[in-house]
Amino acid sequence: MSEGTVKKFMFVNRKAPYGTIYALESLEVVLISAAFDQDVSLVFMDDGVFQLKKGQQTKGIENKNFSPTYRALDGYDIEKLYVEQESLEARGLTEDDLLVDVTVLPKAEMGKLMETMDVVLSF
Repeated sequence: MSEGTVKKFMFVNRKAPYGTIYALESLEVVLISAAFDQDVSLVFMDDGVFQLKKGQQTKGIENKNFSPTYRALDGYDIEKLYVEQESLEARGLTEDDLLVDVTVLPKAEMGKLMETMDVVLSF
């Protein structure tokens, strides 16, 4: 790999935002990748769609609510956010329930998009 080569990274978020470290760890890796000027995309599917839900209340579980960080991603030139349509619908959510603008794609199109990436990491 030559110096300065930009890779297309896709981070697939499948876990609920709290209860495990996956969601927060993914967010940290995404920010690090962007800091190294890589082409970063984020996908939210399965319970990962809850990471983007508006109005998260974490006081009762004594965890810091890190969801506002998603609104700051475009400041890091991370603007490619995708949500799997079937995951959203299965959880009774719509695009209006999410705290950031996303592109909603059906599962088949999401698979095609994943095939165009150099690196796909699932959290």
